[in-house]
Amino acid sequence: MDTQQITKEEVEETQKTASDAGKWYIVHTYSGHEDKVSKSLKQRVQTLGFTDKIFDIIVPTRNTIKVSQGKKESVKEKIFPGYILVRMILTDESWLLVRTTPGVTAFIGAGNKPTPISEKEVEAIQKFMKMEEPLYKAAFTVGEAVKITDGPFADFLGTIDSIDETKGKLKVLVSIFGRETPVELDFLQVAKL
Repeated sequence: MDTQQITKEEVEETQKTASDAGKWYIVHTYSGHEDKVSKSLKQRVQTLGFTDKIFDIIVPTRNTIKVSQGKKESVKEKIFPGYILVRMILTDESWLLVRTTPGVTAFIGAGNKPTPISEKEVEAIQKFMKMEEPLYKAAFTVGEAVKITDGPFADFLGTIDSIDETKGKLKVLVSIFGRETPVELDFLQVAKL
């Protein structure tokens, strides 16, 4: 009797080939509902048996540090508010499943036809999401008047000259002895007027 035994490696290879066949599409959602749509879509894929057509759903986010009321707070910020990425094999049924998910407004594409994005674009987005060093989210703008709250220039008033979000630093022009002098300060050392 001649029977074929399927090995674990063959099953994994088949699954890998199936997921490689899918392409990435951008789906527009109501802004602020990305996580809810992602969770709902994942549940619908499982419940309705579309795991062979829809493989991956990503809400592109990035860790940032927000300075609010003098405190640093790590926050996950949406890179593309109102959009999620879906890796899928596009069929009428898979399109309908995604399109009828509550909170989804449309696929991004030409006319009514969804257009896939390149693998390079997805890799760039994923690389950006995984970058280790979080960015500081500045609550300040260049030219804004601020009061220095800490350090040797405490209680001085100044104007923001430049913002470095990667370091969480501001360059503030402070009037000392009648001259504008640039002073580098941490986001936590200044307050808006």
